[in-house]
Amino acid sequence: QVQLVESGGGLVQAGGSLRLSCAASRSIFTINTMGWYRQAPGKQREWVATITSGGNTNYADSVKGRFTISRDNAKNTVYLQMNSLKPEDTAVYYCKVVEIILTSTYEYWGQGTQVTVSS
Repeated sequence: QVQLVESGGGLVQAGGSLRLSCAASRSIFTINTMGWYRQAPGKQREWVATITSGGNTNYADSVKGRFTISRDNAKNTVYLQMNSLKPEDTAVYYCKVVEIILTSTYEYWGQGTQVTVSS
């Protein structure tokens, strides 16, 4: 089991920046993939960014060039640096980790943190 706690959300003006953090309750050294998702009111949850254990990153087209995902294994934490924020980035942001042990895959989600971007 892994408990995830997100933080860093808040209210920011368009063009501003925020850094989200997702702290895991134990070592993430064995975690295969860590990612961020978001869900805006009335919309389905969507993928934002992913980072693998090897440090490979992928981003949704809507955030590419503005958001950066990173992980610090020593602190058991994954980050999402969000720059040049737009009102359409307003959503609850969730952290998700995927752990593969032998032939079993485990997914864990955080409780979410609200990001609101005003125009």
